[in-house]
Amino acid sequence: MSRITTPDHRNFPIPRQCPFAPPLEYDRLRAAEPVSRVQLPTGGTAWLVTRYDDVRTVLSSPVFSADGTRPGFPALVPGAAQILQRPPFIRMDPPQHSFYRRMLIQDFTAKRIKTMRPGIQATVDRLLDDLLTRTPPVDLVDAFALPLSSLVICQLLGVPYDDHEFFQGRSKITVSGASTAEQFAAALGELRAYMDGLITRKQQGPGDDLMSKLVAEQLEPAGELRRDELLMMCLMLLNAGHETTANMISLGTVALLEHPDQLAALRSDPELLPGAVEELLRYLSIADLVTTRIAAEDTELSGTPIRVGEGVIALLAAADWDPAVFPEPERFDVRRGSRHHVGFGYGVHQCLGQNLARLELEIAFSSLFARIPTLQVAAPVDELPYKHGGIVYGVHELPVTW
Repeated sequence: MSRITTPDHRNFPIPRQCPFAPPLEYDRLRAAEPVSRVQLPTGGTAWLVTRYDDVRTVLSSPVFSADGTRPGFPALVPGAAQILQRPPFIRMDPPQHSFYRRMLIQDFTAKRIKTMRPGIQATVDRLLDDLLTRTPPVDLVDAFALPLSSLVICQLLGVPYDDHEFFQGRSKITVSGASTAEQFAAALGELRAYMDGLITRKQQGPGDDLMSKLVAEQLEPAGELRRDELLMMCLMLLNAGHETTANMISLGTVALLEHPDQLAALRSDPELLPGAVEELLRYLSIADLVTTRIAAEDTELSGTPIRVGEGVIALLAAADWDPAVFPEPERFDVRRGSRHHVGFGYGVHQCLGQNLARLELEIAFSSLFARIPTLQVAAPVDELPYKHGGIVYGVHELPVTW
């Protein structure tokens, strides 16, 4: 075996050249250097993994650890080391990861999420009613995508939506590659204090929500969770629940409008919608960078040795555009049948909220294009403010008209 090296490690993250496609460099790496070394923005290096089969191996094999407390675990955002000192369960390995995930899984099953459809539909209808009273252009992120995802996760968790400006603003700092370590620390501290206060309120006056349930059943002394563990669990759900889905709604809207033939197919056959959502998840792969791991023992991928303690980044967008698995990956096709994408990750850490995200996306897209058939982007698509360099890709603002 021979280690593949380059004279100078390339800088990472690698920016996208097209709003919808992964960086062009991913194609070259997948063909010539499927496992390649990069320089991280926070210091140190890590291995980039670009082939679909290798990415699934990294995400499913215990050889690659998700334990954020291991020395050398790759951090992409300045200040992220603070979270890794007391990581949420997504940065843990089984059996610890399994212990925490079991506390939540029944609230995110397909059967449980299905019962939320009427409430989500009512929220979508209300937001669209309000949007249509405004004079275009209107920012679809601010008026629809972000409030929808925030309202849904707030209702599920039992977080007051009136506080959305506070937690959305601070969450944005924690996922932005442009934030300093000091800004990250301040935002995280404020979020921790907010969630701690909310736990106290649930203890004093529980409601019919997931946080109240966790406080009553899992928090010590009645349960097995320490207060800081419960705090991080709820904070993770709140952040992930609104940030990723909002980006998928807004960016997915642009993608559909940029492919009018595919949008027309959806309008003529609503049964295509679930498959269209899967194709959007594959095509956009907005959580490309979240699947970081560290080698727990010496191993290899595609003939490249990886030593214990070396960081690994399994690139979801590179895997979802692997032509060996998705022929003509650059072609957006709502009939493709791409359920085997890795947009939600893979293995035991696959996204807990994927059923909820799918339902929100289906309702959001079907209602948006039915209620506003003349919807169009009110600015050049290549000039929109995209979230380059952040942990989750998307668009900061999306002006639309009709």
